[in-house]
Amino acid sequence: MQWTDRIRQVKIILVVAAVIIAVASLLVSHFLVRDLSIEERHRMEVWAQALHALNEADETTDVSLVLSVMEGNNTIPVIVMNSEGGIDDYRNIDDTTNVERYARSMIKAGDTIRIGQQLVCYDESIMLKRLQAWPYVQLGIVLIFVVVAIFALLSSKRAEQNKVWVGLSKETAHQLGTPVSSLMAWVEMLKEQYPQDDLLPEMDKDVKRLQLIADRFSKIGSLPEPVDASMNDVLVHVIDYMDRRTSSQVQMIRHLPDHEVIVKMNASLFEWVVENLCKNAVDAMEGKGTITLTLFDEPHQVVIEVQDTGKGIKKKDLNSVFTPGFTTKKRGWGLGLSLAKRIVEEYHKGRIFVKQSEPGKGTTFRIEMKK
Repeated sequence: MQWTDRIRQVKIILVVAAVIIAVASLLVSHFLVRDLSIEERHRMEVWAQALHALNEADETTDVSLVLSVMEGNNTIPVIVMNSEGGIDDYRNIDDTTNVERYARSMIKAGDTIRIGQQLVCYDESIMLKRLQAWPYVQLGIVLIFVVVAIFALLSSKRAEQNKVWVGLSKETAHQLGTPVSSLMAWVEMLKEQYPQDDLLPEMDKDVKRLQLIADRFSKIGSLPEPVDASMNDVLVHVIDYMDRRTSSQVQMIRHLPDHEVIVKMNASLFEWVVENLCKNAVDAMEGKGTITLTLFDEPHQVVIEVQDTGKGIKKKDLNSVFTPGFTTKKRGWGLGLSLAKRIVEEYHKGRIFVKQSEPGKGTTFRIEMKK
């Protein structure tokens, strides 16, 4: 749970940092663009005055300074229009075929200066336009950085979880192996000495159950090869097991097709998935209610639904139910559903999700397996 909270905190910090950088960049660029826009306005006013002085000059007037001012404008597009709307002159314009249309767009934007009978129209320089676009480019770079950072963080988290799963599974299987073998030997000895004892068959079932659990843990640490198996048999085994291990107030209902539904899977691990869902359902119902297992044989997939009449899952928790460490129980590690998701999606290339849940009415989990 602490690891999950830490990941969530880091993601929030990254997003907040990205927002702060984006807002700061937009504000700084806004003030720079505003100041440069004012500066260019002043430059065009000086340029317009120089144009007016050139028009008013006679043969004796020294126009060298005026020409220097006019020639100094190499970045700001400018169009000079006469009183009749014709074009007298233009500078720094690449597309000379649409000068009149360009001038009308300048007039519409209000970027004009009137000097005598002439109207000087101008546009923002290329540098100013690039500066206006730069914050959005920077924002895109920051967003890409945040996405890559979060993806790397989640990948690191997933890799660490995989190492934990494999290490824990192998160690558990190893630790269970020796005592289970010893118990099996003791049970066989007791059967020879007390062949009529009614408790020994039940003890034998429990020992075999421990052996099955050890076998499951050993397979979690590797990628077991799926084989053709009957999904009907898997669900029947789970229902029989749950019937023996739960109170009479829990009713197990099955809806299975009349024909065998064959799926490529590891039956032992898949039984574990359905058992986990059923055990969670029993806990959610607090030992009293109905669990319904339904098997659908569809054209391209096999669907299993596990429905209970328990307390349901809150909406805010629906996206977290498969997260390792998440649990609503007072006692529990929060690993059951995470393990179920791993078995279904990574080992069987299927899909498991909460189909429906309503507080106070129950929850339905759905598993989809490709044929």
